[in-house]
Amino acid sequence: MEQHTPRRRQSNSLTSVASGLENMGVELSESLEEDQAPGSDPNPTEVGDSGSKTGLEPSSGWRSLQPALKVRCFYREHTQLFRWICKGLLCTAFAAFLLIACLLDFQRALALFVLTCVVLVFLAYSLLKRLLGPKLQRCVKPLGHPRLNLWFKRGLALVAFLGLILWLALDTSQRPEQLVSFAGVCVFIGLLFAVSKHHRAVSWRAVSWGLGIQFVLGLFVIRTEPGFVAFQWLGDQIQIFLSYTEAGSSFVFGETLIKDVFAFQVLPVIVFFSCAMSVLYYVGLMQWVILKISWLMQVTMGTTATETLSVAGNIFVSQNEAPLLIRPYLADMTLSEIHVVMTGGYATIAGSLLGAYISFGIDAASLIAASVMAAPCALALSKLVYPEVEESKFRSEEGVKLTYGDAQNLLEAASNGAALSVKVVTNIIANLIAFLAVLAFINAALSWLGEMVDVQGLSFQLICSYILRPVAFLMGVAWEDCSVVAELLGVKLFLNEFVAYQELSEYKQRRLAGAEEWVGSRKQWISVSVPSLSPPWGRE
Repeated sequence: MEQHTPRRRQSNSLTSVASGLENMGVELSESLEEDQAPGSDPNPTEVGDSGSKTGLEPSSGWRSLQPALKVRCFYREHTQLFRWICKGLLCTAFAAFLLIACLLDFQRALALFVLTCVVLVFLAYSLLKRLLGPKLQRCVKPLGHPRLNLWFKRGLALVAFLGLILWLALDTSQRPEQLVSFAGVCVFIGLLFAVSKHHRAVSWRAVSWGLGIQFVLGLFVIRTEPGFVAFQWLGDQIQIFLSYTEAGSSFVFGETLIKDVFAFQVLPVIVFFSCAMSVLYYVGLMQWVILKISWLMQVTMGTTATETLSVAGNIFVSQNEAPLLIRPYLADMTLSEIHVVMTGGYATIAGSLLGAYISFGIDAASLIAASVMAAPCALALSKLVYPEVEESKFRSEEGVKLTYGDAQNLLEAASNGAALSVKVVTNIIANLIAFLAVLAFINAALSWLGEMVDVQGLSFQLICSYILRPVAFLMGVAWEDCSVVAELLGVKLFLNEFVAYQELSEYKQRRLAGAEEWVGSRKQWISVSVPSLSPPWGRE
């Protein structure tokens, strides 16, 4: 007991010193807030003693702090004014920069000009909504008669149906083979309706609007020059952006490894892209984009706020990260909404994996367009399979807010994004090793069994090429390419999509290298007309 006594006294003394320092800090901060010298009486009284008078006078150090305190108080009183001044100066500087860039070379500054116009349109819309929104709602409210709304919806549906029939008649008159993919869409919708959880509760508004939005997006990207050029430009910029990964990976691994070894060439892209996405989430840009996309789908399809935000978030993040955007509301969501969250995760491409697939050589514009088009249709088909039969608490976006993460500053956000990608990279490495080894074992076992009955070259891919060939054909794939696409579908569905995209890149490289199209009975590359690995309404 005697040995422990000095230690206890020492700890008590340290505790008292720490508490004394803390009290001094609190006193100093309070005195700074009250514009008084530390240790002085807030209501001083006249004292006859000259020594006491000098004790009430502030010290020289306190006098030196008074100008800084006055500046601080002035800034607090005019914080909003200073913010507006800073924003005005920045906007003026950007406008001058944009004007000079356009005057020097408008074609070179066209992309920046278009992006600026898009941002200005959204800002103007937000301002008008804030100023004139209530007035417009009061004006439109008398027109919102139930019978009038019903006839308006019926008329809109009739116009859409007639427009679809007219489009099919005009577009397929020269190429009737395109009717195959339209028939495939009808077949798959019929199959999903057959396995629906509640047939009578299906919201055909959500289904039709989801398919319609995807159709319009596909039409804009593929059949119009502005849409094609815009997505092509976006894909090129992302490829340029991802090429900067070489600066970091070459420093860590060396030039030789990043050029010859797959892991050092592709996987660092995931780290860089994850870091960039984390920074964009910290500054709030991704939340703004997600809110705009979810607003469009919610207004047209009539879905709830939480499920729509999750599906919109899946365009940019993985199926593990998207539910975190609505984490506070998951416990109160219905089963149908949970089903939408899961379906949206499987229907789109994670942002980090998007960078890896682009590094394979897959066309960036096609991947981006497919991921964006998949979001509304994933939401529609999820409502077809598992319709809403419960009362949701999130019909309106009011009260639903997206999370901004736990990062305290920009550097921490970038570091957290890079650190989180390490788990993704290790999972990809482990899955590639495991699934490729399993595939090699399965192929060896099937080849051994096939040789016993004089069937040469029996493999997992060969079996998939026969079983999934009708699916590939209903997707609109040319019949001579159906066997190859069916193989890739089988690898993607039953093994791993990363392996499937890697094999797809090999087919593309053979075509670009000018290899023979056929070697014996096996096709060596896929025709350009085959757009993707998955059905046209849910591309991965």
